[in-house]
Amino acid sequence: MGETLMGAARELTLGLATLGFGLMAGLFYTFAVAVMPALRGVDDRAFVDVMRRINRAILNRWFLSVYVGVLLPVVAAAALHVPAGGRAVLPWVLAGLLLYLVMFVITGGVNVPLNNRLDAAGDQAALTDPVAVRRSFEATWVRWNVVRALTSTGAFACLVVALLVSA
Repeated sequence: MGETLMGAARELTLGLATLGFGLMAGLFYTFAVAVMPALRGVDDRAFVDVMRRINRAILNRWFLSVYVGVLLPVVAAAALHVPAGGRAVLPWVLAGLLLYLVMFVITGGVNVPLNNRLDAAGDQAALTDPVAVRRSFEATWVRWNVVRALTSTGAFACLVVALLVSA
């Protein structure tokens, strides 16, 4: 691969990865500072209903294409920066990838199981104890979402630094 083509591939993959990480950081940040605080004031049955709706709505191709799809350009960016010309950028890309993977593990290990448990609590109209359902979900989900916001923002910041170093 010629150096000009290699440089373009490095820039493109790093740019796409940075954009994807930024979108994910923004999503988790929005939940941390706006969505969940807004839901604090609603009654328990409404809270359960809204969170179920959000959890179903977010599983769409747009979300999943960024959430999972961003792994392709970041891994490609790391691979393209292994050669000598990209080594100054590589630690930042790898740090960003590691932080993103931490967020990914938290989502799959904590938030998704909580979402599934909320969904399995039964028919909305027939919930006998919406207070207990909410109590078993909200505090843990919010706490770990803040961690996701922090790790994904850290991942995004690492890739921003990588872009600056590569410039």
